[in-house]
Amino acid sequence: MMNFSVNDETSKLISVIIGIANNSGGIPKLKDLYDPKSIENLKSGKYPLESNMVNQLENFSNILIKYGVDVFRPKNVDNCNQIFVRDVGFVIENYFFKSNILPKRDKEFDGIKSILNNFKRDFLINIPSEIHIEGGDVLTIDDNIFIGYYNKEDYSNLFTARTNKEAVTYFENFFPLKNIKAFHLKKSNNDPLNNVLHLDCCIQLVGFDKAIIYPDAFTNRDDYEWLKSFFGLENIYEINNIEMYEMNSNVLSINKKVVVSDPSFYRLNNWLESQGFVVEKVDFSEVSKQEGLFRCSSLPLIRN
Repeated sequence: MMNFSVNDETSKLISVIIGIANNSGGIPKLKDLYDPKSIENLKSGKYPLESNMVNQLENFSNILIKYGVDVFRPKNVDNCNQIFVRDVGFVIENYFFKSNILPKRDKEFDGIKSILNNFKRDFLINIPSEIHIEGGDVLTIDDNIFIGYYNKEDYSNLFTARTNKEAVTYFENFFPLKNIKAFHLKKSNNDPLNNVLHLDCCIQLVGFDKAIIYPDAFTNRDDYEWLKSFFGLENIYEINNIEMYEMNSNVLSINKKVVVSDPSFYRLNNWLESQGFVVEKVDFSEVSKQEGLFRCSSLPLIRN
């Protein structure tokens, strides 16, 4: 049996689950969508075709395989969108945490159960039902855990609010020796330009000490000041709200020198290459229409 092991966002990726788009239910009804970008694309007639998303996810997987990464794919659950596996669960240290996700998405976990059976079951944690959290709202940096959350009175009315304040307390108690930093994120059910769906839609770590950040993602401006102090302004690449909407911060590190990005991210890719990174470019333009990109569609199980 293998051990889960993830301590940061950029160490060498050894084992990962990559989402699938097969049999995802075709073009959905408006009532079945739960993010404003998907809603926008459905209303405009630009909702992505399943076949295009299947191909893009396959290309993503092949890039990882080229670098020797062990890539798992979920077992197909018919008529279920299984692209964004990051939401279903996440690994911190040697623990796999099963997320408490939107009720509409419960079936997604069934697709990865058989994969998790290859790992030590004692380290698979079922989070209490009152703790709402999805993997996109959790970033790990050695002894630090960043958690994005929402805590205003309209929480229950916002399908874009995926992680609650109780989750922050839960992880403070679970990892008493780690530094837990919580970020209150801006949310909107209707406006994708002003909705930060998950923390990884506004922050991503690359390399040893650099970060891609959307400064206006946070309800509390002091949070960005804290990030500038934590990383150093010289190590931060700032993106604007259009780039946030296009998911520029949702790249994935294969290791500390190689980053998977979309070829349309010209400004970001030029910066990454200027910093010495190898940028593996994969077209994810169709997948991104559902408000997720490379980090959202990947679930690292082992990094070292």
